[in-house]
Amino acid sequence: MTSNDGGEGTSPYMSIFEGFRNELDQHHDRRERCIKASRDITAASKKIIFALQRVRTLGSVIPENISRTTQPYYDTIYSSFAAVAPDLQGLNAHRYARNITGGLQEYMEAISFQYYLEKQEIITREAAEAQLNQGMQVEARIAIGVEDYILGLYDMTGELMRFAITNMATVGGVPQARHDGDGAEISNTRTVLSDLRELSFRLETLDSGSDFHFARDASKKLVVTKQSVDKVERAVYGLLIRGSERPKGWMPDLSDAPREEIEGF
Repeated sequence: MTSNDGGEGTSPYMSIFEGFRNELDQHHDRRERCIKASRDITAASKKIIFALQRVRTLGSVIPENISRTTQPYYDTIYSSFAAVAPDLQGLNAHRYARNITGGLQEYMEAISFQYYLEKQEIITREAAEAQLNQGMQVEARIAIGVEDYILGLYDMTGELMRFAITNMATVGGVPQARHDGDGAEISNTRTVLSDLRELSFRLETLDSGSDFHFARDASKKLVVTKQSVDKVERAVYGLLIRGSERPKGWMPDLSDAPREEIEGF
């Protein structure tokens, strides 16, 4: 078909295919932005977790020197989420879920770990989502899916294990809160070990449903969660049985423990 003015032939379908091309270009751009943001969020979250491992108390505000260290990383996380929030609205929230899930899980691990250190409680999904969306426009809020929330909690159990063992080596006891939020002394029989056992049990009883990816990831992370509980239990037994013989610089014997890290999943 030729144009009336004798120009080169054009197809009436050309505009349709140009529209498809533009949609694909936009799709790839959104996907790449989500992947990059997820990587930046993951890296910043890991640095927050590393800094929080320097905490030696449970149930109190994070020390100021550590808060100063973590704040720039939180700023990076929230700015990265804000940058891709418009790309994760409506149906796109599901379309690009697999591209942002790594960052969401790592973020959940970081904030749930800090929340536990401060309050000896597990942060709710609603509270985590509210913290993530603070300052964002209502029409560009990011939802934390149940799957990302739960998988982040699985990851957090590994940090509780490291926190407990480090404290046993440096302080000489199993971490537990001594004061409430107002600084008053409390009678608390809960320790990190008892909380780890309870959390592991709750996660084990969850129904993973029909989501193949979630069921696969959850089953792998559950194995490592149980290993984390086992590591802390053996460290506590060693502390109780050999505590009086504990030399300076003693560390729990974990030489025969599996070395698989939960972040590998």
